[in-house]
Amino acid sequence: MRLLVLLPLFSLFSLVTFVAGLGTSCSAPVTKGTAAASAPFWMEQIQHRGSAPFSSNPGGYQVFRNVKDFGAKGDGVTDDTAAINAAISSGNRCGNGCGQSTVTPAVVYFPQGTYLVSSPVVSYYYTQLIGDAKHMPTLLASSNFQGIAIIDADPGWYVNQNNFYHAIRNFVLDTTRMPTAATGTGIHWQVSQATSLTNIVFHMPTTPGNAHQGIWMENGSGGYMGDLVFNGGNFGMWVGNQQFTVRNITINNANTGMSVYMNWNWGWTFQGVTINNCQVGFDFHNGGTTQDQQGTGGEAIIDAVVTNTPIFVRNTSPSNGALHGALVLNNIKLNNVPTAVGVTGGAVLLAGGTTTINSWAQGNVYTGTNPTGRFIQSSIPNINKASSLLDSSGRIFGKTHPQYQDYTPDQFISVKSAGARGDGQTDDTAAIQAVLNQWSGCKIIFFDAGVYVVTNTITIPAGTQIVGEAWATILGTGNQFFDYNNPRPVIKAGTAGSTGVLEITDMIFSTRGPAAGAIVVEWNVHDPAGQQGAAGTWDTHIILGGKAGTNLQAGQCPTSGAGGNNCFAAFMALHLTPQSSAYLEGLWVWTADHDLDSGPQIDIYTGRGIMSESQGPVWMIGTASEHNIIYQYYLVNAANHYMGLIQTETPYFQPNPVPPAPFIPNSAYKDPALGPGAAWALTVSNSQNILVFGAGLYSFFQNYAQDCLNTFNCQQQNVDIDASSSIAIYLLSTVASQYMLSVNGQGVVPNSANRNGFAQTLSAWTRA
Repeated sequence: MRLLVLLPLFSLFSLVTFVAGLGTSCSAPVTKGTAAASAPFWMEQIQHRGSAPFSSNPGGYQVFRNVKDFGAKGDGVTDDTAAINAAISSGNRCGNGCGQSTVTPAVVYFPQGTYLVSSPVVSYYYTQLIGDAKHMPTLLASSNFQGIAIIDADPGWYVNQNNFYHAIRNFVLDTTRMPTAATGTGIHWQVSQATSLTNIVFHMPTTPGNAHQGIWMENGSGGYMGDLVFNGGNFGMWVGNQQFTVRNITINNANTGMSVYMNWNWGWTFQGVTINNCQVGFDFHNGGTTQDQQGTGGEAIIDAVVTNTPIFVRNTSPSNGALHGALVLNNIKLNNVPTAVGVTGGAVLLAGGTTTINSWAQGNVYTGTNPTGRFIQSSIPNINKASSLLDSSGRIFGKTHPQYQDYTPDQFISVKSAGARGDGQTDDTAAIQAVLNQWSGCKIIFFDAGVYVVTNTITIPAGTQIVGEAWATILGTGNQFFDYNNPRPVIKAGTAGSTGVLEITDMIFSTRGPAAGAIVVEWNVHDPAGQQGAAGTWDTHIILGGKAGTNLQAGQCPTSGAGGNNCFAAFMALHLTPQSSAYLEGLWVWTADHDLDSGPQIDIYTGRGIMSESQGPVWMIGTASEHNIIYQYYLVNAANHYMGLIQTETPYFQPNPVPPAPFIPNSAYKDPALGPGAAWALTVSNSQNILVFGAGLYSFFQNYAQDCLNTFNCQQQNVDIDASSSIAIYLLSTVASQYMLSVNGQGVVPNSANRNGFAQTLSAWTRA
């Protein structure tokens, strides 16, 4: 018998109230870096106090590793492979045979230099590989290189959909010394959520007939990548993964092959693409309509410039009313591109030239409450985008992960140097708040690797810049976060109505159960006028349960539901309040479905995922929200949002209990009416100017059983839009929801008309 209702709890008195922003004592704000151009990146020079409190050797475990301390030379002559891999693997980390672990994080740092490698650099689970952001190091494959890729994120050690926590940034990857006939590869990137590739240049040969590729990805469930440049090769990217978001990529001179070859997917979004002098821009391997015929389910491409490339998009086989590959194009500028969309050896579906494609789609499109879609390969009405979401050139705005490369170490303040422990046990509330009160806006706040326990709300003032090391974690726990009738934020990002810069990178926000009253992050700050994206998060996640220290693991919360009230993880993961704006890139909001340290599935309960009441602008770029009880994404009285690609899963135990159990509805947070049996993936109420450009919204289980996949009915309804909202959804992929989209709670779009391999896909739903 499962727990159905949490018994009423009483609210305990507040222990301490901290007022953020008072008592600041620094003399000058941090507005720009003061480092000399020749100086190393600050990360190389700063003192590293990071720890891994739940490892087997907390006192001796080394989080930050400089590869030169392990013998790497970076001289372009010495073979540095063994030294680099030693830097990654030392300390009994989660490599071959481990599968998964959260207790041994590592930052592996590469100073300026050229590192010759003769076999793969293997990225372990929970690893950040970071190069000098000022003088990017080169990883150079030797002429006798043997192995799958210069960097390998999975040599077969990790489960495809469970390969979390990898980040690689600030590198040049060079395969030009390898034989052109060899499949020289920059990165083998078989990964899942909480992964990122950022600021990487791939150098490959331009010799006709070469077989090199920048990225090879055969499987997984991602993920975000952005700010990448591919030069030469046969493929810029040869990829297959359930879903991914790609922002700001440039592919030059893949003159014998394709810039992007898509082997299979359920749906990807590409935002900001530049292609120069390639043979084919995007090549899509089309599949079929049955689950064993998965090919490219769908692509959404926005804001591209393509030059001197014979074909922009090519299907490997004809698409037709049975679907075989949805495609949405928006704001595509072609310069000497004869074919915009075509079929291998077949028809030209859209002629090219030197022209601009405003909006064009291939696939099934729906309008309003009409349950009958149309298959099209033609222009569609202009895609509406709020002006506040666009940059000065009219493209969807994007902002690179802040790295503060021009700053000096003395422009940072370490929270551990100021008294916080980060040991997973000590109450660090007062120490963290004191650092923020004194130094926000004056220094960049550096959270050394560790787990920081807090027992009251931490308020981050507007004007703050926070950098985490190895996904440093703030863990809310205690009586202040216990009562679901009196929810309280663990983190307040700004106060109500505040305006200013607020940048958070490489952090995790979490709870230690039970925490039924925790709003993990309440986001209040709005970016200043004229500074788009000044308030946001990058490579920062909200992870609830399934990790050491959370008390929400298999030992406490088995799938029998026997953990009871002790297995409440949070009231809500993220709340964007009405006066806020937010730029959220690579954000994973995850209520754990399994234990990342021991493997078994678990039953834990978060009431709500991401709620936005923001009037915008809000950019959700490569975000995901999974396994929350009532909804994953909820927009209510919101406006001016860009969401691409969003990804969700329902809780695996639903409908046992039926939502909202084990929570109860809360009118103060405008809880939506529920569809029968399972959480909403996306529900939208009284919201305006909302653009969803790519969505992968999945239902895989009913009470941990998967028979429903065979009958396509693990969930009855999935997306609900009310009659008063102005929203358009392009490239929607669902799995096993009987109705892919509902209006006012009534199912409209049946999945039966949109079978597309394992998933079900539509190209567009608009109000009219």
